[in-house]
Amino acid sequence: MVARLIYGFRISVLFGLVLTAFSSVVGIMAGAVQGYFGGITDLLFQRFIEIWQGLPTLFLLIILSSVVTPNFWWLLGLLLLFSWTSLVHVVRAEFLRARNFDYVRAARALGATDATIMVRHVLPNAMVATLTFLPFILNGSITTLTALDFLGFGLPPGSPSLGELLAQGKANLQAPWLGLTAFFVLAIMLSLLIFIGEAVRDAFDPRKTIGQLSTATGPANEAGAVAQKAAE
Repeated sequence: MVARLIYGFRISVLFGLVLTAFSSVVGIMAGAVQGYFGGITDLLFQRFIEIWQGLPTLFLLIILSSVVTPNFWWLLGLLLLFSWTSLVHVVRAEFLRARNFDYVRAARALGATDATIMVRHVLPNAMVATLTFLPFILNGSITTLTALDFLGFGLPPGSPSLGELLAQGKANLQAPWLGLTAFFVLAIMLSLLIFIGEAVRDAFDPRKTIGQLSTATGPANEAGAVAQKAAE
């Protein structure tokens, strides 16, 4: 039981991190192109994303699982097709807001290319809002894998996973420790990942860093002003 919990925890975290990383790269690129260029490009991308998000993901997974035996990379690639859209709207809004700022116009006037402006000037300002959503995307990826394993459409039979342990607990109600152990491990893991994601967001937030620096230098500035006034 402990061995299956450890391996299930490792597979869940690895699957969530890899899927979140790939989804973030694709979603940030798509949202950056939409927000920076706008116009007909933004309109066409938005219509495509609305149609793509309307597809029944769970039904497609069930149909494809009945045709092909799923494995780790197969599930990762299939879920990547639908998970990248979660960040597009946030990044698009940040790029739409920042593309008319003075520093972007100055960089464009100095001859910087669109790719340079997007990567070096606009993207760092959009990362704070992006990092806010990453913990929820990570938890959603782990929950999706657990749900598929619980329904029998996830990893191959016999693979150690938290969803498979929950299915065992459901099938063996006379042994409640099976389901309860997997449930508490899953709940604690998701909570800790949220806390870690919030800490990473705070660490990379430039506004919070500036606020801490101004708070730290505030008493020194006040003391200097008092000393200067006394000298006068």
